[in-house]
Amino acid sequence: MTDLPFDGAISKFFRKSAPKAIRKAIETAGKDDILTPGYPYAEEMKGKAYDAAMEGLQRQLVRMQADIKATGKRVIVIFEGRDAAGKGGTIDVMRENLNPRVCNVVALSKPSDREAASWYFQRYVDWLPAAGEMAMFDRSWYNRAIVEHVFGFCTPAQRETFFRQLPEFEHMLVDEGFTLVKLWLEVGQAEQLRRFLAREQDPLKQWKLSPIDIDGLGKWDDYCSAIDETMARTHFDFAPWTVILSDDKKRARIAAIQTVLQAVDYKGKDEGLIGAPDPAICGGPALRAKG
Repeated sequence: MTDLPFDGAISKFFRKSAPKAIRKAIETAGKDDILTPGYPYAEEMKGKAYDAAMEGLQRQLVRMQADIKATGKRVIVIFEGRDAAGKGGTIDVMRENLNPRVCNVVALSKPSDREAASWYFQRYVDWLPAAGEMAMFDRSWYNRAIVEHVFGFCTPAQRETFFRQLPEFEHMLVDEGFTLVKLWLEVGQAEQLRRFLAREQDPLKQWKLSPIDIDGLGKWDDYCSAIDETMARTHFDFAPWTVILSDDKKRARIAAIQTVLQAVDYKGKDEGLIGAPDPAICGGPALRAKG
């Protein structure tokens, strides 16, 4: 155990503190079994079906990027979701064939003292895409509504100020001509813990674990409350949330790419090839009740 990150805290939580039903689900499940009871599929998508769907979607992403660059469009994609919900992997797949000079991934660390003393949205504004660019935010300004709130990193007054200012902030982005796509990846509690355990055991993935992950192991219900409130207060007609149930990473990645491609008008767009995101795992905030 001494070689495991955080002294094996995840394994200890699994053995001693995880709800009995969660432990049983993980212990008895097969490798490809879906653990969340409400998930509409019993097993993960097969690799061949995934590869066949992804090939065409990747070509469409390249066409979309070329059009963004040629026409000066500005596209913002926000990736939010539970810890271990697959945000990083989805971003990697979405950008794997895109020019990093045009498609920038924004993953901001803890604010500096100066950033903490500035207007909350200010450091995010610095990373907004210029004409002909696309920015993918691996977590975003929604940190204040959820993570900061759950861990007490902001005051209730600061959070209320965020909720009051957010509609105008996002409305300004849309009025300015940005295409704003907000994705929420939702994963069940058992699947989240299974992924944490896998990361803990894999030396190549241990870097993905953070103190926040460890401290958040027992805060599932607190996260649920914060997420529910945030969805209710920030799902706007002009900037809606798309919720993707991501217990199956393959299906989730396809749905995320389809959502982005459908949101952007571009030369060479093939609606038939893109297809519609699977409504069983992709929809509005009400879909979270199944996650």
